[in-house]
Amino acid sequence: MFIIGAPRSGTTFLGSCIGRLPEISYHFEPRLTKAAARCVYDGSWTRKRSAAVFRLEYAALLLASLGGGRRFAEKNPENSFLVPFLAETLPRSQFLHILRDGRDVAVSHAEMPWLAARSAAEGRRGRGGQLWGPGPRWWVEDGRWDEFARVPDIVRSAWCWRRFTEAALDGLASLPADRAIEVRYEWLVRHPAGAADLLADFLGTSSAGRQALHAGLARARPDSVGRWQAALNRDEISQVEGEIGPLLVRLGYA
Repeated sequence: MFIIGAPRSGTTFLGSCIGRLPEISYHFEPRLTKAAARCVYDGSWTRKRSAAVFRLEYAALLLASLGGGRRFAEKNPENSFLVPFLAETLPRSQFLHILRDGRDVAVSHAEMPWLAARSAAEGRRGRGGQLWGPGPRWWVEDGRWDEFARVPDIVRSAWCWRRFTEAALDGLASLPADRAIEVRYEWLVRHPAGAADLLADFLGTSSAGRQALHAGLARARPDSVGRWQAALNRDEISQVEGEIGPLLVRLGYA
């Protein structure tokens, strides 16, 4: 099972709730597969090698967590770019995609150090080995790398939301309904009981798992919705919507 979506979209919260299910062995952004995503995405690894690495890593994680007989679940935003590969490599896998208003995501992401200009000289790295700071990531479009490094942090964060969200939507579009589900963050935090039942039905979980989902999602915080309206000034809204406006409209957020 793969929990995907843009960073700061609620993937960590949703993953922690899925991790409450007794039949699940849950893993938060494993370092190897997080780093290997780039090699799959850019084709520097063959399909055969990529499949072997991911299968071996998941088997090792299950063994290390004493999760034998349990279902493997990984929360990793980078998997948003690998849906076709993962769906083919693991043909019984399912995908949970969480979507959130890109303006709220941009505000939340810009508060983090990962893409911030202020982090450029710190030399710190994320779980996948990427240096923190404004340097272009492997998922930035060709021809826009220099631009990515120059724009304000808030725009870079919105850019990240757009790329991850577009990749997930494109990858999931061809999967049958029993393999993929989309949940809006805004709906989930306002209607946690409904979201719990929806996810429990999709996953075919046990009654104990359903109860665990209800308990986990009940911790959702609806006050996190719409923060961008107070956090962004008029110029910042214009800049953010200049980068992600069409996708906001496509998803009904604008």
